[in-house]
Amino acid sequence: MSSPVRSWRMAFLTLRDETLASPPRPTVLHLLNHLIFSQSQSLIAAVPDLPPHEVTSDVMFLLELARNISHTEGLEDVITSFIELSHFIHSVSICASLQMNSTSWALVLDSFKRIVEIFLGKAQTNKIFVGNVTVIKATKLCLESIRCLFNLYQATALLSENEQLLNFLLQVVTCFHGESIYSSCLSDNHKVFEYNNVLEVQTIAFTMIGEVYSRVSSSLSVRIWQSSIEVLSKVMDILASKTLLVEDNIMATFYIELLHCLHLLLADPRGSLSGHVAGFVAALRIFFHYGLTNKSHLGSTSKNLNFVESSKSRSGPYRPPHLRKKFVENVQLKDEESLFSSELELSLSSDSDCSDNDGSATDARSNHFAKARLGAIVCIQDLCRADPKLVTAQWTMLLPSSDVLLPRKYGTTLMSCLLFDPSLKVRIAAATTIMAMLDGPSSVFLQVAEFRESSKCGSFTALSSSLGHILMQLHSGTLYLIKHETHSRLLAPSFRILMLLISSTPYSRMSAELLSTVISSVQARIDEGFPLQSDRNSLLAAAINCLTVALSVSPSSVNVNNFLLVEVSTGFLDGQRKSGVLYTLVHYSEQQTSPSVSLEALQALKAMAHNYPNTMVLCWEQVSSTIYRVLKFSPEDPARSWRSNFENTIGAVRERVMAAGIKVLDECLRAISGFKGTEDLSNDKLLDSPFTSDYVKTKAVSSAPFYGLESPASTKDESKMCELASERWSEAIVKHMPMIIQHSTAMVRAAAITCFAGMTSSVFFSLPQDKQDFAIRSSIDAALSDDVPSVRSAACRAIGVIACFPQIFHRTEILEKFIQAAEHNAHDSLVSVRIAASWALANICDSIRHCIYAQPFETGSMASREGARFISLLADSALRLASDNDKVKANAVRALGNLARFVQFTNQLAAHGEPIDCVHSTVIDNGQILSKDDLNGRSDSFQSVSSGNFYWLGKMVQAFLSCVTTGNVKVQWNVCHALSNLFFNKTLKLQYMDWAPSVFSILLLLLRDSSNFKIRIQAAAALAVPESINDYGRSYDDVLHGVEHILENFSRDQISAPSNFKYLIALEKQLTSTMLHVLGLASRTDHLAVQDFLVKKASFLIEWLKGLCSSLEETSSSTEEAKFVASVNLKKDAIFRTVRSLIEVYESSNHHSVARRFDRLANGLL
Repeated sequence: MSSPVRSWRMAFLTLRDETLASPPRPTVLHLLNHLIFSQSQSLIAAVPDLPPHEVTSDVMFLLELARNISHTEGLEDVITSFIELSHFIHSVSICASLQMNSTSWALVLDSFKRIVEIFLGKAQTNKIFVGNVTVIKATKLCLESIRCLFNLYQATALLSENEQLLNFLLQVVTCFHGESIYSSCLSDNHKVFEYNNVLEVQTIAFTMIGEVYSRVSSSLSVRIWQSSIEVLSKVMDILASKTLLVEDNIMATFYIELLHCLHLLLADPRGSLSGHVAGFVAALRIFFHYGLTNKSHLGSTSKNLNFVESSKSRSGPYRPPHLRKKFVENVQLKDEESLFSSELELSLSSDSDCSDNDGSATDARSNHFAKARLGAIVCIQDLCRADPKLVTAQWTMLLPSSDVLLPRKYGTTLMSCLLFDPSLKVRIAAATTIMAMLDGPSSVFLQVAEFRESSKCGSFTALSSSLGHILMQLHSGTLYLIKHETHSRLLAPSFRILMLLISSTPYSRMSAELLSTVISSVQARIDEGFPLQSDRNSLLAAAINCLTVALSVSPSSVNVNNFLLVEVSTGFLDGQRKSGVLYTLVHYSEQQTSPSVSLEALQALKAMAHNYPNTMVLCWEQVSSTIYRVLKFSPEDPARSWRSNFENTIGAVRERVMAAGIKVLDECLRAISGFKGTEDLSNDKLLDSPFTSDYVKTKAVSSAPFYGLESPASTKDESKMCELASERWSEAIVKHMPMIIQHSTAMVRAAAITCFAGMTSSVFFSLPQDKQDFAIRSSIDAALSDDVPSVRSAACRAIGVIACFPQIFHRTEILEKFIQAAEHNAHDSLVSVRIAASWALANICDSIRHCIYAQPFETGSMASREGARFISLLADSALRLASDNDKVKANAVRALGNLARFVQFTNQLAAHGEPIDCVHSTVIDNGQILSKDDLNGRSDSFQSVSSGNFYWLGKMVQAFLSCVTTGNVKVQWNVCHALSNLFFNKTLKLQYMDWAPSVFSILLLLLRDSSNFKIRIQAAAALAVPESINDYGRSYDDVLHGVEHILENFSRDQISAPSNFKYLIALEKQLTSTMLHVLGLASRTDHLAVQDFLVKKASFLIEWLKGLCSSLEETSSSTEEAKFVASVNLKKDAIFRTVRSLIEVYESSNHHSVARRFDRLANGLL
C-alpha cells in the first residue's frame, strides 16, 4: 500500500471515529481542516490508486457532514470550510469515476444545494457578489462537481431527479437576475475579472440546463418547462435592455450556452409562448450584428457588393495552402437536395461549427461570435415553428422595410444577415429562418399587404402598407442574391425563399411590374448558368420551379401577359429567339439527360397555358412538337419488372415527365377550345326573378384556363376558332394519342383520358365522326376495362363532361354505355373512383332531363322503354350512393334532383283520395298536356317505371332529409337545389304529400340557421319555387312567418365567416325575391292567422316596400344604369303585384286604413 493511499484511509478512518458521537460544529470543522483539507493535495494524489467504491463512500461521508452543519450558515468558518470542501470534491470527481446510485445522488444534490445556497446567500448584493471572487469560484466548482457526478448517474436517473436538478439550476440562475453582469461598460480589469467569474457560474448552469433538456425534454412536465421559460425570459429581457452586447470570449461563451438552452426549450414547446415572443424577438435581434460592430467591410454603402468574391472565399472548409490548388481543380460539392435538412443540424457547442479558415486567434474569436449570431437566428426559427401566428406581429422587427441592400450596424434584420454576414453558416441559418417565416399561416396574413410609393401619413403607417414595403424589400434582396451569389449552399435556399415569397405575395396589390421583374430575373439567372456541374441540375430545377410558381399566380398579371406576347412576336415562332421564358421552358422540356429539369419545365409550361392561354394558343406548333418528342423519347419498356432499382427510379421519373407533357397538351387544347368548365344544360328558373337575375356570380372553374385578362379568342371569331380547335384536336388524336392512350403506365393513360374532359361541345361536334367515336370509345373502354382506379376515375370524369354535350344522347347506345360505365364504377371500393362515377351519373341525369325537355316523345327517343329502364337504374344507383362519403353524397343528391325535375310521379293519390292511374291520367311534357290518345302509343313505355316512381319518390325525399342532417355544406346546398327541382315537377301535388311540411321546415331551418350564405341563398330560392298557394299546403303560414322574420332581422344577422361577405348582397336579393313571391300569394288564402300576421307586420312591410321602391328610383335615375330600365320595370311589376295582393288581404279583413297606405304606394309605382 502506497503512502498516499495509507494517508487517505487513515484520515477518513480517524474522521469517522471522531464524528461518531456527533460532536458540535466547531469540532467537526476542526477535524475537517486538520485531517482532510490540510493534506488535500496528497489525498487527491491517492485517488487513482483507491477502489472506486471506497472513494465514493468517503466522498458521500464528507457531503453528509457538510449537510449536517449547513444549518449554521452565515458563519465565516463554515463558509471557509465549504470552500475548501468544494475544491476537494471537485478534484476527486475529476480523478475518479464514482459509483452513483439514487441514494448517493440524492445526498449529492441535497448537500451541494445547501452549500451553494450558503455561498449565494453570502454574496447576495451586487457589491458583495463582485467582491467575493473566492465564493463565486467555489460555487462554480460545486456546479462542475454536480455536473460530473450526474453524468455518471444520468443513464438510470428518474424523471423526477432530472426535474429536481433543473429546479436547483433555475434557482442558481435566478439569483443573478438583479446583476449588472451583462453591462458593456466595465471600469477596470479587476472588475472585468470578477464579472467573468460570475458569468462562468451562469454559463455552467445554462450548460447543465441544456444537457437535461437534450436528454429528457419530451418527458419533462409542463410546469418545469414553464418555469424554465420564465427564467430565460427574464435573462433575455435584461439583454434586450442593453444597447450593446459585450464582445469578448467569456461573454460570447455565456451567450452561446444561453441561446442553446433557449433553442432546446423553443424547439419542443410544452405550453403557450404568447407572453414571451415579443421579448425574445427584441433580445435575439440584438445578436444579429454581434461581433461585427467594428468590421470595416460592413461599413460600405455601395449596393454593388462583390458577392462573387465573398462567396468564393466561403466556398468550403479550410484547406492547407499546398492542397488548395488541387482542391479547386477537383472540387465536388454535395447534392443540393440534402442541404435543407443537413443545415438545420446546427450544434451550438461544437468548436468547429463556424470554422471556415486557418484558425488564427482573430478568426477563432470571430467564429465564436458567429456561433452566438447563429444561436440567436436558430431561436428565431424555433419561434416561427412553435407559434408562427405570434411571430407575424414581429415582422417589422425582423425584416427590412427599406434599403435592404445597404449594410447596417444597427437595426440589423434577418435579410441583412443573409446578404452580408461573413459566416456561411449564419447566412444559411438566416435563409432557413426566412423560409420558416414565409411558410404556413403567413401566406394568409400577407394577403392584406399593399404597396404604395407614398403610403406614410404623419407618424402612422398602416399594417397593410408596412407589409407591402417588407415584401418589396424581400423581393429586392432575394433577387439580388440570386443574381450575384455563386455558392450553391446559399443559392438553393435563395430559390426556396423566392418560391415561398411568390406564393405569399398578393401581386394584384403590389407594384404592377413586380411579378414580371421576378420572372425576368429568374430567367436571366437561368441564362447565366451555374458554376458547378454537380449542382447545375438541382439549381436549374429550383429556378424553373420559381418560374412555375410565378406563372401560377392568380389573378394573372397584365404585365406578364404583355411581355410574353412580345416575346412570342419577336421571333420565338420562327426559332430566331434563343432566350426568354418560352424558349427556356421549351428547351429544357426536352432535357433528356435530366428528367427532373424536364419535369419542372413542363410544369411551368402547364402553368403558363393555364394562366396565359392566349400566349400558348400562338405557340401550338412548338408545344405540339415538343410534347411529341417528349413522348417519343420515353418508349414503353415491357421488361420493366426486370430492371434494377436505379433503372426503375429513372423509369418512374420519365413516366412522370410523360404525364406532365400530356398535361401541357391538355391545357393547351383547353385554351384553344375556349374551355370554361362543364357545360351548363340547365334552363334554371331560379334566375327568372328580376331581383336575382342581375346579380349572378360567375363560378370559377379551376380546371379551365384563366381568361380574365381579355376575352377568349373563341368569342372574337367563333366559327374560325372552332375550326382551328377542331384541327388541333384532330392533330392530337392522330399524332399524340396513339402513343399514350394504351400506354403500359397508368399515370400516362390517366393523363391521356383526362384530355377528353377538356373538350367543349362546339369543338366535339365539329370533329369528324371517327374522332368523336374515338373519344367516346376510349373513355368507355377505360372506365369499364382498365384495372387501375386512377384511370377509371379519369374516364368517368371524361364521360361526365361529354355527357353534358347537347344531342349527345341522340344515339341510345351511347347513353346505355355511359350509364353502364358510371354505374360500374359507382360500386368501386375506392372513394376517389366513386366520386368521379357519381359526378358522371349526376351529369347524365341532367343531360337526360335536357333531352326530354328539348325533343318530343317519339319512338326510339328518350321516352322509349329503354329510356324508362335507364331512369329506373339511375334512380336506384343515386339512392344507394346517397348514403356514401360526403363528396359522393353531394353528387348523388344532385342526380336525384335532376331526375326529380322531369320524372312523372303518376302513382299518387288524387284529391278525392283515389290513386291516379298512369295510363288514364294526363302527363305534362315540356308544359304541354298529353291526352289519353297521345299516351296510348307510349303508355307501355312508362308504365313499368311510373309504377315504381311513387315508391322511390318517398325514398328520395327521405334521402334528402337525411343528407341535410348528416352531410357537409356542399351536400346541404345540393339538397336545397334538388328540392327546388322537385318543386318544379308539374306532376307532383305537394299539398297531398305527407312529407311536404318536413321539407318546408328543413328549408326554413337552413335559411335561418346555416352559417353558409350559399346554402341560405339556395334554401330561399327553393322556398320561392311553388307557384300557387295550394302547392305550399298547410306550410304556407310557416313559410310566410319564417321568411318575414329573417328579412326583418337581416341587418342584425351575424356574418360568421369572412368568405360570406361576397354573398351578402346575393342573399339579400334572394330573400327579397322570395318574400315578394310569398306575399304575392297571400290574397288567395282566407286563413285568419295569415291575415292577422300581415296586419301585425303592416308597418314593417310598408317601410320595407318603400325602401325597395326608393332603391329602384336611384337605379333608374342613374344615366350609367339606363340600359337596365327593362330590369327595373320588371322589379316594379313584381313589387306592384305584391302590394296589390296585400291590399286585397287588408280590405278583406276590414283594415281599410292600412289598405289605403299600401294603395298610395301602389299608385307611386304606376
